[in-house]
Formats: sequence, C-alpha cells, structure tokens
Amino acid sequence: MKRILPWALRILIALSLAFLGAGAVMLLRGEHHKIMPMWSGAMLCLAIASGGFSRSRRWAFFIWLNSAVVIGMTFPSWFISVGDFKLTRLFMPLLQLIMFCMGTTLSVSDFARVVRMPAAVLVGVACQFVIMPLLGFALAKASGFPPEVGAGIVLVGSVPSGLASTVMVYLAKADVALSVTLTAITSLLAPVITPFMMQWLAGEMVQIDAGKLMWDLTKMTVIPVLAGLAWNHFMQNRAKWLTRVMPYFSILGILAMTLLTIAIGRDNLLRLGVTLIGVCFLHSTTGYLLGYLVCRSLRMRETTCRTIAFEVGMQNAGMASAVAASLNKVATLGLAPIVFGPVMNITASCLANWWRARSTEQQPPGD
Repeated sequence: MKRILPWALRILIALSLAFLGAGAVMLLRGEHHKIMPMWSGAMLCLAIASGGFSRSRRWAFFIWLNSAVVIGMTFPSWFISVGDFKLTRLFMPLLQLIMFCMGTTLSVSDFARVVRMPAAVLVGVACQFVIMPLLGFALAKASGFPPEVGAGIVLVGSVPSGLASTVMVYLAKADVALSVTLTAITSLLAPVITPFMMQWLAGEMVQIDAGKLMWDLTKMTVIPVLAGLAWNHFMQNRAKWLTRVMPYFSILGILAMTLLTIAIGRDNLLRLGVTLIGVCFLHSTTGYLLGYLVCRSLRMRETTCRTIAFEVGMQNAGMASAVAASLNKVATLGLAPIVFGPVMNITASCLANWWRARSTEQQPPGD
C-alpha cells in the first residue's frame, strides 16, 4: 500500500497537469466552452492529491473549496435538481449537520470560558456583530447592486463566524480555545441578532419576516449545536470513532453547500462576479484589519488580537446561503455568500500562513 500511494499521487498530479495543458490548447483554439471542463478535471485531481502530501495538507480544504466552485460553475444543471426534487431543500439539513458537528466539539468548559476571560469574549462578540453588519451595509450602498443582491452583503455581515475560523486561528498560532468559544456564542446569539440587523439595515432592500427568520435560525443553529453538545457530553466515551469523523462530515457539508449555491446563482454570478469579488474581498480584509486594530487599541495579547481578527473577518457563509434558501432567494440574496466563502478562505489562508511565520510574543502598544 505504501508503494502504491506515491504512484497514485503522481498519476493524479500528472492528470491535473494534462487537464491544464488541454485547457490551454482549447484557449488557443478559441474553443472557450471546453476550457471550464478541463479546469474542473485539473482542480478535482489536484484536490484529491492535496491530502497525500504533508506540505499541501494545510491547503487541502482551500483546494477542495475552489474545486467545488469551478465544478459548480461548469456543470450547474447537475446541482440544481434531481428529477422533481429541488436540491435547495438540502440547505437546511446540510447546515444543521455542520452545526451539529460543531456542537460535538464543544463542552461546558468552552462556555465557562466566558466567565474566565469575559473581556476577550465581550470584545469579540461586539466586534463580530457591529463591524461586519455596518461594513456590509456601507459596501452594499456603495456598490450600486440591485437591492436583493445588496441585502445579501448585509446578510453575510450579520451572521456569526463559522468553523473555518478555528482552523485559521490554529494555523496562525493564535488562541484556538477562544475561537471555539466565540464561534459557539455568536452562533447561539444569531437567531436574535441576525434578524434584528437584517430588519434594521436591509429592511428597505428586501422584505424580511423577522419572526420566521428567527425561528429558521433557531432550527439552523441553536437546536443542532445544543444536540451536538449533548452528544459530546453523553456519548464521547462510547462512540469515540464517530466523534473523530464528525469534522469530516462538516467539511463535506460545507463543500456540498458551496456546490449548490454556485450552481443556482451561476448566471447572476457571471454578470456581477468581478465587482462582487472585489466587494467581498474588502468586506473580509477590512474585517480582519478592524478586528485586529480594536484589540490592539485595547492592549490585548497578540494571540487574542489575531483570534478576534479571524472571528470578525470570517463569516458563516453557509448559514447566509441557508437563510437565502429559506427565503427562496438563493439566486439574488444568496450571491454574496456564494462569493464571500471562497474569497474569505483565500484571504484567511494567506493571513494565517503569514502570521504563522511571525512571533506571537509581541506586547500590546505601550508595554
């Protein structure tokens, strides 16, 4: 088996290069309709191979996510419906699976951390639900997008951070425990704060039923997270193997939601893509910057500053997509989440690896 694996990886890399070469030939011939299938094959081979090399494993999720984007853009009809069954119906159960998996990683001590380090938690939660919604509103107004598309930018800013932030915090040598706590707390607060922010900031852009949105978010977040927490408490020692594979279920759920949202919003995405990518880039990177600067101005530890920066700039794009699906507006309200997810992961991966190479022993200003 050990001898076969290196050869299999080499074959996958060779196939990836072959697909890229074929795509280049199609480009030179002017056969543009054949380029995307070639790129899809190249990305898929590269994604499968990425887990087999120690140096590429930290980028494996990022590569898989981009593969999902390319495949969804290339073969949208595959991921819109199966017969009479609309695949948008899967958004809610997929997000519930992701949030349940997050819950299985939590324990009572994660919530007790609120008492032990209240300042960091309070600042993190406040930055999350103040900086990103207001920044999203400003970008939506400045962009000149149609109202429902602009409301999607506000929606992305109004949801909590997601599981990916904890991965980036780990890579950046920051405070993983604080990241887990902030993600859990903001997710449980989302059913109250997200509808309020949407009603306040995006009420003129899209019709919002705050009560329905609150209940939908409760079903998406609170119930599955608490179920996962109960699982961890009662079943951790009885089904350790299942607990270990839960993160992989979560990753599969994120990839599936990315495929669905890209496929459904493909046409609008092609029309608004470049501008929307720029807006999402500004949204996420400005979130990192402001979250970090707020913490530095409060003379917090470097690890805390990095952690809160990621928690602010990285949003639960899957949750935003599920909200758009619950309102039957994936192709408009769901566009910003579609773009924000990959952009966020690219910028966060670059920042995490840049920070990883730099010491966390910096002192707060003035010390």
